[in-house]
Amino acid sequence: MIFQKTLRNEKDTDQFGMELALNLSKLSLNEIEIHLSGDLGAGKTHLARSIISNAGWQGVVKSPTYTLCEEYELDEFLFLHIDLYRTLEIEDIDIFNIDRKTHKKKIIIIEWPENLLKKRSYDIKIKFNHLSSGREIEIESNIEQMEKLIDG
Repeated sequence: MIFQKTLRNEKDTDQFGMELALNLSKLSLNEIEIHLSGDLGAGKTHLARSIISNAGWQGVVKSPTYTLCEEYELDEFLFLHIDLYRTLEIEDIDIFNIDRKTHKKKIIIIEWPENLLKKRSYDIKIKFNHLSSGREIEIESNIEQMEKLIDG
């Protein structure tokens, strides 16, 4: 399924992140991988911050641009927020052991997935496109419940 949605401003992006966080908690999947792609400044990190904060993280959600991966462990979730903008090394993602097992619902968010040398499958892919006013996002997902999030 592919959907399009317009995010006019940061408030719309925050709202979409909140809705996505809420829906992620309702999914029966134990692991969900989200790929975020788009130009620099398109809103990928902002959306990731919104998802993680709205899932219940109380602290600062740091950009993983230089660390490559930031982890956020909550009661229900383990978030792995990865930014591959500055790397093309396969070891840079392998070192984080993102495929490890956990008793929590694991949400992997990868910015710049096109830099992955070893391709990974995703459950949700969100591509950001600049508009003269805001952003248009294209959401691709094989999760049936996503239709309610986008259309609802």
